[in-house]
Amino acid sequence: MSEQMAPNDHYDGSVAVGGPSQTRVLPTALITKMAVGPYDNNSYLIECRRSGAALLIDAAAEPERLLPLVSDFEDLQILTTHAHPDHWQALGPVVIGTSARTLAGRLDAPEIPIPTDRLIDHGDILEVGDLRLRAIHLEGHTPGSIVVVLDDPAGSPHVFTGDCLFPGGVGKTWDDPDRFTSLYSGVVREIFDALPDEAWV
Repeated sequence: MSEQMAPNDHYDGSVAVGGPSQTRVLPTALITKMAVGPYDNNSYLIECRRSGAALLIDAAAEPERLLPLVSDFEDLQILTTHAHPDHWQALGPVVIGTSARTLAGRLDAPEIPIPTDRLIDHGDILEVGDLRLRAIHLEGHTPGSIVVVLDDPAGSPHVFTGDCLFPGGVGKTWDDPDRFTSLYSGVVREIFDALPDEAWV
């Protein structure tokens, strides 16, 4: 584990662009959160503690900061949660620097300029070493947005929502009532009603 990934004594999830990452330690996984880019996006690295395999969620920006985080992993995948450019601007350089396999939702993948190695559908399982993350397709913010859930056998689920859910509401649907209804109902059905209140989002 690099110095940049050293677990924090106290993880509260509060990170800032240009500042240090934070790492949450679970019995089976390390989850590192880093804020990057002009839109204050979050990139997450999920590492299987036994195998060392890893998944980067959203290579959003600042490849010069993301590459040191992921360059030591021989088994690396990168999931792009949706097709908006602020979630994949560092994807090309990070793929070139690591030879990582790329994943994205089936409906959004054609809009991402870096080729997608695996198209993700609702209910698919992403294997990261011993870890299993369940994919949820939520339509509304984009046609093919993907949320993934990591179940912690010793604790609460961890949910990575991309832009489908923000503090205080669902992601932007550009004043389109049909898109709002689709996203809101999906978030309620697949996240709020399906997961325990203790889930980390």
